[in-house]
Amino acid sequence: MELDERKLKILQAIIRTYLETGEPVGSRTISKDTDLHLSSATIRNEMSDLEDMGYILQPHTSAGRIPSDKGYRLYVDTMLDDKTHEVENLKEELEEKADKIDVLLKQIAKFLATNTNYATMVSGPRYQSKKVKFIQLTAVDEESLLAVIVLDNNHVKNQLIPIEAPIEAERIAKINFLLNTTLNGLDVTEMNLALIGQIKSQMKEDSAVIDSVLEVIGNALTAEETPEVYTSGATNILKYPELSDKSSAAELLVAFEEKQEINNWLEIPSANTNLSEESHDIQVYIGDETQVASMKDCSMVTATYRIHEGVYGKIGIVGPKRMNYDKVVGTLQSLMTQLDDIFKDKK
Repeated sequence: MELDERKLKILQAIIRTYLETGEPVGSRTISKDTDLHLSSATIRNEMSDLEDMGYILQPHTSAGRIPSDKGYRLYVDTMLDDKTHEVENLKEELEEKADKIDVLLKQIAKFLATNTNYATMVSGPRYQSKKVKFIQLTAVDEESLLAVIVLDNNHVKNQLIPIEAPIEAERIAKINFLLNTTLNGLDVTEMNLALIGQIKSQMKEDSAVIDSVLEVIGNALTAEETPEVYTSGATNILKYPELSDKSSAAELLVAFEEKQEINNWLEIPSANTNLSEESHDIQVYIGDETQVASMKDCSMVTATYRIHEGVYGKIGIVGPKRMNYDKVVGTLQSLMTQLDDIFKDKK
């Protein structure tokens, strides 16, 4: 059975009404609130077809219907085709106290929770490929060197390296020069055996030191870091009757408090590795699509922010399935545009 234009309009009217009231929607309500000029009987027949097709549900014996996850999905996909809302002066509001990235991300979480009346979460930046920025070896004493490795995300790794015999300052300077000129700007996948062999062939006398430094660099590049997750408005979910059930609400609040499950969910998928500067990958997850057990009765809208190449994070808004998708998606789209400008200014 095909979903024609009339059925689509009736479905959209049901969803819009349910989003506003939270109550099952009947045919008489739709006949008054739409411009279809159809009788209640005709609308009832169409609603019966929509129910058979899985787009709406009848929660009990009343004549009213509510949207199913499939119905929400169609509504969201249709809505996302053309979304151009703006949030006035957002950049100025965010930049007032945003002298550091972590402060900015906290501001974003708070702004979204206040603006949407839903729960919000923002992950700290993840670095999809870390690269070597600077290497410095310094003699500590006759038995050890201090290796300082700085990555392009400004993460610093310090480690003492034991040496069998003292190394004069001139040789250390030569090692530093060679390592920096050869490895600067490379990630771990680019440090192949041929390159390592080339470095060691030029510094045969210090091959053991080179091996130790390369091990420190490898560990720094591959170390997994768990970014912070900033949340706000968790108690907003208690305002919606369908989410205020004691056990369900408790699970949601615990998820926001402990953050681990949320952190796992907000990880950047491999599909986003090559996000363009214009792409923010706004996604809507309804019910079980979130794959987070405590959020099976919720919807989540996420967007990906980009600080610069290879450095990404996610923003998520969680609410009931009857969330105001228009407002949430529009707010996120405007926010991401403003963030692009902010991050360009911070480069």
